[in-house]
Amino acid sequence: MIKTAAASPLASTANPATAAKLEKLKAAAHQFEAVFARQMISSMRSANIGEDILGSDAQNQFRDMSDAKLADSMADKGTFGIAQLLIKQFSGQVAGSATANAEKAGAVAEATKSTALADAARATK
Repeated sequence: MIKTAAASPLASTANPATAAKLEKLKAAAHQFEAVFARQMISSMRSANIGEDILGSDAQNQFRDMSDAKLADSMADKGTFGIAQLLIKQFSGQVAGSATANAEKAGAVAEATKSTALADAARATK
């Protein structure tokens, strides 16, 4: 499983929307590492030296499924650390975009409040 440091934004988010986005980032990073491992294993398999005398389509299909399972297992263990690096790189952007959205929402609420107060003041004149 992918390990994340306690100081990372994944562990210390107070905003549920940010936490949800960070969880999606974690899942996407994990899936990316699995796809990367599958591609690497597939490339290694295609670099065969000679013809497989006893090979068949069924054997090739079974080998592909086995390779996919191996790649998923490698990604679950974080063998390459690609998912961790992606999370580290993009978690600041996800947390930053959520903070920026919260600041925009606060500014809109403040502007709406100011407009409402101005309208109320005009209405009382």
